[in-house]
Amino acid sequence: MTAPAARRRLALALTLACLAHPARAQGPATGQDDAPSGGGGRPDTRALTCAAAAGLVARAGAVVMSTGPLTYLRIVRDGGFCTIEETTRPDYEATRDERQCFVGYRCVDRLQEGPEGP
Repeated sequence: MTAPAARRRLALALTLACLAHPARAQGPATGQDDAPSGGGGRPDTRALTCAAAAGLVARAGAVVMSTGPLTYLRIVRDGGFCTIEETTRPDYEATRDERQCFVGYRCVDRLQEGPEGP
């Protein structure tokens, strides 16, 4: 096999590998690779300080975070990370240093949740 053919074959293999695992292709840009996690690969609010959890959401824009042993939540920086049918509600989670830390917002259905939210 010639060198150009080998390079093309390698490029194709790498492209297919990235398509098969898009989260790995994104790497640290997701903001989730550098945060402590509860073993499930997600940042865990209980393992982070309040400032670190809020900072992670602020930098990444939207982050799926573990909030308990069997629970997780998608937390967003602002309404731009929600669908057109959704609005935001403030989200307070337990962190390593605070029982109720404002970490960002949850996207909620604006028609189903009512004015007070869930």
